[in-house]
Amino acid sequence: MGQLRTLFGGFDAVLFLGVMGLTFMGLVTMYSHVGDNDFFNKQIVWILLATLAMLMAMVPDYRFLRTGNTAFYIYVVTVFMLLLVLVIGEITLGAQSRFNLGFFSLQPSDPAKLALIIVLAKYFAKRHELIGDFSHIIISGIYAIGVFGLVFIQPDFGSAAILFFVWLGMVLVSGIKFRHLATVFVLGAVALGIMWQFIFLDYQKDRIMTFIDPLSDIQGAGYNAYQSTVAIGSGELFGKGIGYGTQSKFLFLPEYETDFIFAAFAEEWGLAGVVLLFILFSLVVWRLLKYAVEGSTNFERLFAAGVCVLFVAHFFVHIGMNIGLLPVTGTTIPFLSYGGSHLFTEFIAVGMVMGMRRYATKTHQSDSVLDW
Repeated sequence: MGQLRTLFGGFDAVLFLGVMGLTFMGLVTMYSHVGDNDFFNKQIVWILLATLAMLMAMVPDYRFLRTGNTAFYIYVVTVFMLLLVLVIGEITLGAQSRFNLGFFSLQPSDPAKLALIIVLAKYFAKRHELIGDFSHIIISGIYAIGVFGLVFIQPDFGSAAILFFVWLGMVLVSGIKFRHLATVFVLGAVALGIMWQFIFLDYQKDRIMTFIDPLSDIQGAGYNAYQSTVAIGSGELFGKGIGYGTQSKFLFLPEYETDFIFAAFAEEWGLAGVVLLFILFSLVVWRLLKYAVEGSTNFERLFAAGVCVLFVAHFFVHIGMNIGLLPVTGTTIPFLSYGGSHLFTEFIAVGMVMGMRRYATKTHQSDSVLDW
């Protein structure tokens, strides 16, 4: 028993309950009173395996990531996997983004997000005292572009956008001067303006505008976004009931178990359920921010902050896409969407944060709540 308390001493019941509450919401949204429940049944298996992976991720002593080249090797392996998927990966919905391993598919863009957090946390933590140097934006940007570019050309625009937000968020929390970051964005905006004016053809501009505002073409590119807004609006205050969502269960809403699960959830749970969803997600964010403050070193703080940025980016991009405020990019929502790759990545990330909590300073551990 004493050894278990040592191995799992960082377990946070509040964070765990928040995560499992969100996971349960996603699971029951996949349940249907009509047709089969294939996604529901498979997701139960993924949740059980992901929970086991989270517990295993709590065991290692992650101080080895602060020193040596382990973080860089993880990054290199990730880049190799992203290159390999472009060669032998399975093409699904026009994107070559996953390995078909028979009994399941592996999408390397999901663990790539965690790998980017690890390497950036190591990079910024090691150079904390000199973080004001403009070169750190460039070097960290090269790390981000390495995975961003390979994911973008799959093409997986949603995951590429999340990778960008992870880099941006970690740059901001690392303490890099805002004027340096603003310079990068101004140069990027100028380059985009020049390309729009002199390089893009008319049909390319039309495609980009439709991508930005999908509801302008609800019979074509904007069909999914339109059906999503209809589903959300039809949920009203208390929803239609679990398993009774007509837009989702009768397949008017495509990909309701993954890219549009928020819309399916809102249809069945209504505004009351959406409020509960935001409360649970805020609980998870609060605990991660707590560890971003209380980490034993800058590496642990930056890692927890990076995981928080990852979840928040996924959450708001997914919801923005579902309500028609952002382009449809095929982005999952943390813990709710169907699938193994993203679920394992999210649970492992939570497990790593809790594992790092074991060796946080005694002062910080003493005022943590619900220690196990």
